[in-house]
Amino acid sequence: MLEACGLSDLSELYAHLPASALLDRALDIPKGLSEYEITDYFTAQAAKNADGYASFLGAGVYSHYRPVLCDVVVSRGEFLTSYTPYQAEIAQGTLTTIFEFQTMVCQLTGMEVANASMYDGSTAVPEAAMMALRITGRSSFLAAANLHPEYRQVLDTAARNAQLHVESFGYDPKTGRIDLADLEAKLNGGIACVILQSPNFFGVVEDVKAAADLAHKHGALLVMVFSEAVSLGLLEPPRDADIVVGEFQSFAISPSYGGPFAGIIATREKYIRQIPGRLAGETKDADGNRAFCLTLSTREQHIRREKATSNICTNQALIALMATVFMSVYGKQGLRELAQQNLAKAHYLAAGLNTRFNGPFFNEFVVTPKSRTPEEANAALLEKKIIGGLPLGKFFPELKDSLLLCATEMSKRADMDVVKEVLL
Repeated sequence: MLEACGLSDLSELYAHLPASALLDRALDIPKGLSEYEITDYFTAQAAKNADGYASFLGAGVYSHYRPVLCDVVVSRGEFLTSYTPYQAEIAQGTLTTIFEFQTMVCQLTGMEVANASMYDGSTAVPEAAMMALRITGRSSFLAAANLHPEYRQVLDTAARNAQLHVESFGYDPKTGRIDLADLEAKLNGGIACVILQSPNFFGVVEDVKAAADLAHKHGALLVMVFSEAVSLGLLEPPRDADIVVGEFQSFAISPSYGGPFAGIIATREKYIRQIPGRLAGETKDADGNRAFCLTLSTREQHIRREKATSNICTNQALIALMATVFMSVYGKQGLRELAQQNLAKAHYLAAGLNTRFNGPFFNEFVVTPKSRTPEEANAALLEKKIIGGLPLGKFFPELKDSLLLCATEMSKRADMDVVKEVLL
């Protein structure tokens, strides 16, 4: 390379620089290592971070087992290098997996149609609200106070910039469920949709049918949100909702410092023209064989921007594929057994603790430490290589003395017993 540049020595390459800008010593870094030494080094470093700790932190991002097969499939070049499946003749594999993804989403949620996924659960919520606006022509929304607070922040941002109005309705301080009386009092002819989460941010399972009946009584739609997809393996599908949105991170998608994840949106067939993004559908090729294509593409990449149902949604193809493989590996019965494990472990952990709410819960619950603040409890657990729960004071001042704890199939009895010792 020096010869090609007409130079005889490396120092000539930097001859134009002042001496003060040159480093006249070797870099202060360790000498090179062999591949197996590098592997040992990173294994040791991993033991110092969350991989070496037990975790009871949930709040929208969950620690579940990731089947090895998921990475085997998504690492295939055909999937790993593909992006948007525009041309069906060269993207049948991607379109097939998206079609299967949509089908499984419908089976889990009890809805009739689903799109090719959203960015994540938080951005799916305002997409559902805007969809309700297009369907009803109304510009106000009612959101449950026990909705994931970060989902609510994204909704508020979207609503503010679209000059829409979002109002909250309360929750019962005893059960942790939504306050149906407060909801009914705030419903009126200008509400486009009611947005609630189940299990809600406190981990409590809501009465979706009761909320849907109230919303429909006033001509509003019901948007049901979930952040813990594993709960769908055990709970009744939210068939009474009009739109279902949520997060599939629990389905073999690594926490990864908060993303990327895969959100979902599903609805009734009569609203299919208002669903954001794209849908993959089944057709036949020129020879009459089963084939797949994009049957609905209302994203701004496919249609004039002012006519697009969304300008931010994507199909998250690779991340959604992880969830698709996960659902295929577990199957209906496997997912149910996984959900039962989560339920059993969370209730074992909660037994004897000072739980804040008495409503039915899945794998998360709110607890008030008896002799420590939430921060002190987490510090004590961290010394024992355990990541504790989420202190709720940041989002709910009235719960500043409480923690949101989560137990999944990954939680071990010995670790749960230590948590109970610290919190009692």
